[in-house]
Amino acid sequence: MLAHFILALRNAGIPASITEYLALLRGMKEGVADYNVDDFYHLSRAALVKDERHLDRFDRVFGEVFKGLEAPEGEGFDTLVRQLPEEWLRKMAEKLLTEEEKAAIQAAGGFDKLMEMLRQRLAEQKGRHQGGSKWIGTGGTSPFGAHGYNPEGVRIGQEESRHRRAVKVWDKREFRDLDDSVEIGTRNIKLALRRLRRFARQGAATELDLPDTIRSTANNAGSLDLKLVPERHNTVKVLLFLDIGGSMDDWVKLSEELFSAARAEFKHLEHFYFHNCPYERLWTNNRRRRESEVSTLEVLRKYGPDYNAVFVGDASMSPYEIVQPGGSVEHWNEEPGSAWMARLTRHFRRSAWLNPMPQAGWGRTHSIGLVRQLMEDRMFPLTLGGIEAMTRELSR
Repeated sequence: MLAHFILALRNAGIPASITEYLALLRGMKEGVADYNVDDFYHLSRAALVKDERHLDRFDRVFGEVFKGLEAPEGEGFDTLVRQLPEEWLRKMAEKLLTEEEKAAIQAAGGFDKLMEMLRQRLAEQKGRHQGGSKWIGTGGTSPFGAHGYNPEGVRIGQEESRHRRAVKVWDKREFRDLDDSVEIGTRNIKLALRRLRRFARQGAATELDLPDTIRSTANNAGSLDLKLVPERHNTVKVLLFLDIGGSMDDWVKLSEELFSAARAEFKHLEHFYFHNCPYERLWTNNRRRRESEVSTLEVLRKYGPDYNAVFVGDASMSPYEIVQPGGSVEHWNEEPGSAWMARLTRHFRRSAWLNPMPQAGWGRTHSIGLVRQLMEDRMFPLTLGGIEAMTRELSR
C-alpha cells in the first residue's frame, strides 16, 4: 500500500524520494502514527512533502489512495460539516449557469440606475438572502452580492473575481507587489529596452579616456599623460505605472519580467501602482497600500515633463471606470479616469501603454478602445516587438 502511495505522489509531481520514504517508515516504526488515520496523514505529509506548493496535490493523492478508509466512530455527517471551513460551505452555494441562462439575465440599465438600486436595497433589506434575483445576497442573479452571476453589478463579500463583471467591489482589496528581482525571461526584454537610451557623462572623472591619453602623451614627448572622463550613464528617466490585481493577475509573471528588466536598465526609474485606471491617488507598496498612497497631482508636480511615462495594464475594465464619475470599481471618484489620463499624458511629453493581452483580442473589449483613444493610439503589445516599437516611439 505504501509503495503504491509513493508512486501516486510521484506521478502527481511531488518529488518523494527514497529518503523521504525511509523517514516515513522510521516514523511508523517508532509508533508516531499509532493506527490513527489523522496521525498517519500528518506524519506522511511531514515526511514526504518538502514544499508547501505541493500540499494541495498531496491532499488529493492521499484522498484517492486511502478513500476506502472509514471515518472514526462517533464522527457523523453533522460533525464533519461543522468542521468544514465556512468558505467551503459558501462556495457550495455558488450559482452555476449555462451561457444561455447568463444571456437571459438583464443588466440594471446603467451606472446611475445601479447605484440608485443599491441605495434602495440597503434602505429596505432587513435580513440575509440567498439564491434570489433582487436582494443583496449570495448564489443568485441579483446585481448585489457574491458567488452568483449578473452582467453588471456590485460585488460584496467575495474574495476574488469569478466572471469579471463587477462595476464596483465593496471589499478591501489586497494586492501583491511585483517582484523586481525576476531573472528568467528578462534578458530579451532588457535588450529591447536598450533602444530607449540617451547617454551622458556625469559625475567624477573615473574612466580612462584612451584616445585622449594617447594624444596627450604624444604631445608630451612620450611622457605618460593620463586623461580621465566621467562614466557614461543612461540619462533616460522613466515612470512606470503598473496596473495590479483583478484581470492583471493573469499577467503577473510577464509584468514582473518587464519590471525586473526596467530596474536593471534605467538608473532613473520610479514606479507607481494603480488598479484598472489611474485616478486621483496612486501607491508604491501593495502590502502597505494605504500608507504608501501618493497624490497623482503630487506626482505631476514632482516629476518633470522630461520623464517617459509607461503604463502597463490590460485596459480591461468596465467602461464606466474611464468615462463616469464614481465609476471606479474600488471607490467613489469625483472625476472619471479619462480626466486623469488626460492630465498625465499632457504633462509627460513622451508616454505609451504596454498591454499584456494578445493584440488579436483588443477589439473585443470596449475599454481597450477607449484607452487607445486616450493614448492617441500609443498602445503596444507587451511582447519583444511591441517593446521595440514603444522605444522607437518614445525616442522620437
